[in-house]
Amino acid sequence: MAIEVRIPAPLQRLFGGAKTVPGEGRTVGELFDFLEARYAGIKERLTTKKGELQPFVNIYLNDEDIRFLEGEDTVVQEGDEVSIIPAIAGGAVPGGVMWL
Repeated sequence: MAIEVRIPAPLQRLFGGAKTVPGEGRTVGELFDFLEARYAGIKERLTTKKGELQPFVNIYLNDEDIRFLEGEDTVVQEGDEVSIIPAIAGGAVPGGVMWL
């Protein structure tokens, strides 16, 4: 059993339209390398040139944000689920009420 990687709609074209793909690695960083080797261009969308996680991308390991764990050094295991979630930004609206 591999690590299940859940792909958001904006990135699915890089994965041939797949909503989920299997992944491998001992850490989230190794998982990113595994994905990059199979789906060229994904790592540059997830990390900065310095190798840090993009500020507008959230990565969850089994519903836990990796920023509150060990970042890319977070250990992953077979059967884990890793979700790539693009950040959603908002703004003020007239009257100060925003509907989601």
